[in-house]
Amino acid sequence: MELEVIKKLIKKHEMGHASFVTKAMTAERYYRNETDVLNQKRKEDEEGNPLRNADNRIPRNFHGLIVNQKTSYTFTAPPLFDIGNSANNKRITEILGDEYAKNCMELCVNAANASTAWIHYWKSDDGFEWAVVDSKQIIPVWSKNLKKKLQGVFRVYSDIDEDTGDKYTIYEYWTDNECQAYRRKASDTLDEGLAIYNMFINAESGEEFANYQHGFNRVPFIPFRNNNIGTGDLDNIKRLIDVYDKVYSGFINDLDDIQELIFVLSGYGGESLNGFLQELKKYKTIKVDGDESNNPGVSTLSIEIPLEARKTVLDVTRKAIFEQGQGFDPQPENFGNQSGEALKFMYSLLEMKAGLMETEFKLGFAELIRAICEFYNIECKTIIQTWTRTSIKSDTEQAQICKDSVGIVSTRTILKNHPLVEDADKELKYLQEEEEEKQKKENQYKDAFNQFTVGDNNATE
Repeated sequence: MELEVIKKLIKKHEMGHASFVTKAMTAERYYRNETDVLNQKRKEDEEGNPLRNADNRIPRNFHGLIVNQKTSYTFTAPPLFDIGNSANNKRITEILGDEYAKNCMELCVNAANASTAWIHYWKSDDGFEWAVVDSKQIIPVWSKNLKKKLQGVFRVYSDIDEDTGDKYTIYEYWTDNECQAYRRKASDTLDEGLAIYNMFINAESGEEFANYQHGFNRVPFIPFRNNNIGTGDLDNIKRLIDVYDKVYSGFINDLDDIQELIFVLSGYGGESLNGFLQELKKYKTIKVDGDESNNPGVSTLSIEIPLEARKTVLDVTRKAIFEQGQGFDPQPENFGNQSGEALKFMYSLLEMKAGLMETEFKLGFAELIRAICEFYNIECKTIIQTWTRTSIKSDTEQAQICKDSVGIVSTRTILKNHPLVEDADKELKYLQEEEEEKQKKENQYKDAFNQFTVGDNNATE
């Protein structure tokens, strides 16, 4: 693609990317418990003195908690794939690799923070490779039809030239056939500084080139949207978290400030307030001038904190955060000794949010599995995905259900759902071994009894 054309394309699609990056970085800050309360400017008077001595800034990591809840609930047991052949299923599991579960977790966190997570796959000497890409680096180019097909992807990131030490912005433009690389100095504008960048190297000849033919016949990037409307998990709760942090930090500041006594002076003859404090500290006494009509003296002033009002605000705000964020409030008093059905109800909001994400993620995982099958020439028609939730359950009720299901469903199904069984196939094998051992003992007993009976009959004759 000509340089002038790629400049126009970058300008067109990079226009709203800065605001997307800012929003994603804010969500990542909140995920790390670095909320806006930490960056608030301290209030000062006209002379620059602080209006209050205490300046506690205490963030509460609600966003991180709710995101981690969804991630653990959905991906502690990552999705399983079935393409209709056991051998091929096993091969796909091997190709996905040991980091598959970790990558699933990372996809979920990225989607929750940036509204869309991305996977990039490529060819290497080891075969098919894939990894999760930082969402802030991706600028997608979509078609204008109703299907919104992915026509191309700009991967934009910073790099430092090892020879010169200059900082550059790298632009990789991926289409369904190739990748074209460009770069510009960070200090240059796009029009003046953008140039072709030979970032790819031929392993055999050592030749450097800027156009890489990937050979996948599709754009090797896959989006994983957070939900059906493409929003992040922070959008609904940021203002509520800010209110909670502000009220809570203000409450702690009030507690710190009222520990310092406020002196009320009547008829004090000292020269200054500073002198009053120095005399009080040095001599443990103060001198008060005046006569009986002036009523001289020293008293202290205490501050009453509206405790109930603040407690109510914090409780209401906390409840709203978990409702709007569709999370599960982990306060022990909320569940206690609950039945299995009650626990399921408490997970209802989290299940709704996880269900919306699952629908979007299924599309991404299906595309990834088809890319793997196409690369290795594996037959793939229908892909069945099995998703497993991880939540608190009542083991007693679950065990009772399994007991009542004997004779109605298969033993394997009962074992698969029993709370004490981790692997149904191994448990079936153990049961079979126990049955064989029991049968062996019964046969030994019968043989011994028969020998005893035969011996008695011979003695009688």
